[in-house]
Amino acid sequence: MMQAYRASLLHFTADPALVNDEQAYDWHEDGLLIIKDGKVVAAGNYAQLKATLAPGTVITDYSGKLIVPGFIDTHVHYPQTDIIASPAPGLLPWLENFTFPTERKFSDSEHAQNVASFFLDELLRCGTTSAMVYCTVHPASVEAFFSESEKRNLRMVAGKVMMDRHCPEFLQDTAETGARDSEELLKKWHGRGRQLYALTPRFAPTSTEAQLQLCGELARAYPEVYLQTHVAENTDEIAWTKSLFPKARSYLDVYDHYGMLRPRSMYGHCIWLDDRDRERMAETGSAVALCPTSNLFLGSGLFDFAAADAAQVPLSLATDVGGGTSFSMLQTMNEVYKVGRMGGTYLPALRMFYLATLGGARSLQLEGTIGNFVAGAEADFIVLDREATPLLARRCAQANSLEELLFALALLGDDRTVAATYSAGVKMHQK
Repeated sequence: MMQAYRASLLHFTADPALVNDEQAYDWHEDGLLIIKDGKVVAAGNYAQLKATLAPGTVITDYSGKLIVPGFIDTHVHYPQTDIIASPAPGLLPWLENFTFPTERKFSDSEHAQNVASFFLDELLRCGTTSAMVYCTVHPASVEAFFSESEKRNLRMVAGKVMMDRHCPEFLQDTAETGARDSEELLKKWHGRGRQLYALTPRFAPTSTEAQLQLCGELARAYPEVYLQTHVAENTDEIAWTKSLFPKARSYLDVYDHYGMLRPRSMYGHCIWLDDRDRERMAETGSAVALCPTSNLFLGSGLFDFAAADAAQVPLSLATDVGGGTSFSMLQTMNEVYKVGRMGGTYLPALRMFYLATLGGARSLQLEGTIGNFVAGAEADFIVLDREATPLLARRCAQANSLEELLFALALLGDDRTVAATYSAGVKMHQK
C-alpha cells in the first residue's frame, strides 16, 4: 500500500563539511515523501510528485512541520537507563558506584525486558529510530533487547558486553564463554529482520589479552558483524590502559593489535587520540561516536573536530546514556555545538543534522538502507514541530534561512519537538 506525507522535507546526500552546502542536502519547503511497503519510493517537491500518486492515495498532511530521516544514535547503553543523572566525580568511580551494581540486575530476563521496552519507547519519543546499543555481560540482556526491538520492527545494532577482568565478579565472563556466547547470539540475531549484532568488548582494561584475541578472531570470522567499544575517553583510563598494555603504542593500538580496527567498528569518545591514531581509524574505516553530553557530564574532555576532519575519520553523534544526560539527539546537538566552539571549531546546524542522520548511517556502513530518503531506503523518519514550545515557535518564525531554522531546532529543541516518529513506514510515536 502506498502512503504519502506532505511537509517541509530535508535529507542529506553528503557531509556539509566536505562539499558545498547545496550539494550536501536535498531541501523542499513544500515537500512530499512517498512510501510503499515500508520503503521510500520518492522524496521531493509536492507539486511535482503529487501527480505520480496512485489514485486514492491518502496524503497525511504535516504542512508547517519538517520531515527528516530518523535520528541514528551510534553509542548508547540501554542497561544504564535507570542511572541517568547519577552523581560521580569521574568515569571510573561512576562505573564502580552506579553502573556495575545496576547492570547486575540484567541476569533477570523480566527486568531486562522491562528496561529494554522503556528504553526503546524513549528513543522513539525523542525521534531516534536506530541505535548502536550496549547490553550487559548477560546473554539474557541481549535476548530481551532484540525481542523488544523486533516487536517494534526497528533497525537496531546491539551486543553482549565482553568483560573478564577488573570488574565485580558478578559481571565477569571468561575469554571462552564471552566468545562462545557472542557467537551464539550473533548467529541467532544478526540479519534477523532488522536486527544487527555487534561484538562488544566493554573497553580494553576490562578484557584480558586472551579475550581481546578471541574477539579479534570473531571480528575476522564474521566481517559482516559490527564491533563496538570505548577508547581514549578519560585520562585516568588511558593511564590505566598503558599500565596494562605497556607494549602498545597507544590505547587505540591495543585494539589494532588484535585486528579490531575495521569497517563496521564504532569507537565511543575518541577524545585523547593522537594523529597516528586518527590516521589508522581513517585507513581502516573505523568510525567515531561523538558523545558530548557524557564527555561534559563526566569531565572527560573536548573532542578535537579539526584533527578528526583533517584525517577524514567517519563521525557520528551519540547520547551514551546513562553517562550522557539526555536521550534527545536535538539536545545532544546543542551540546556538541558547544564542545566544538570550546575547541575552536564552528559546527553549522546542517553538519549537526548530517551527523545525526546520514553521518550515522555511513559510519555504520548502512547508507542506502537508513539515514536519508533515497529510493529503496527503509522509511524511518520523524516529524519535527517548529512550534513545539512558545520560544521555539517565536524563534523559528524569525528564521531567514534553512541554516537558521535548523540551528533554532538544535539549540532550543528536545523531545517535545518530535511530533511523530515512523519506523519502516509505521507510526511508532505521536505527541
